[in-house]
Amino acid sequence: VVAFPFAILFGRLAKKYSTRKLLETAILIYFGIALFAFQLDKTWEFWMLAAMVGGVQGGVQALSRSFFARLIPKERSNEFFGFYDIFGKSASFVGTTLMGVIITATNKPNLGVIPIAVMFVIGYLLLRAVPKQENE
Repeated sequence: VVAFPFAILFGRLAKKYSTRKLLETAILIYFGIALFAFQLDKTWEFWMLAAMVGGVQGGVQALSRSFFARLIPKERSNEFFGFYDIFGKSASFVGTTLMGVIITATNKPNLGVIPIAVMFVIGYLLLRAVPKQENE
């Protein structure tokens, strides 16, 4: 429900701002969401968190695929998008596993978002390291 309108919004914003800048901004927003999740203790905060994640995810999913498509060689796009899919699935497994390990080790659910926040920082730094393309 929330992701769809934000996908459209991010698409329109991509015409005005660079896709890279929007992705960087979205990752920083995700980092902020993780910090917000760290202090979560009320039901309404959970619903707010869900809406924020849905909104950012709607835009990020579309932008990241189009950004990735511009970076890869067209003649090998199937191969590269296969890797893209595998890395996406791996990231969700690794994030969930790290979250579970931290929660189990500390018995504090709020600490489970720390590895997620760290992964957003790593993702942001990796995105910043990608050389700019001619069409940006």
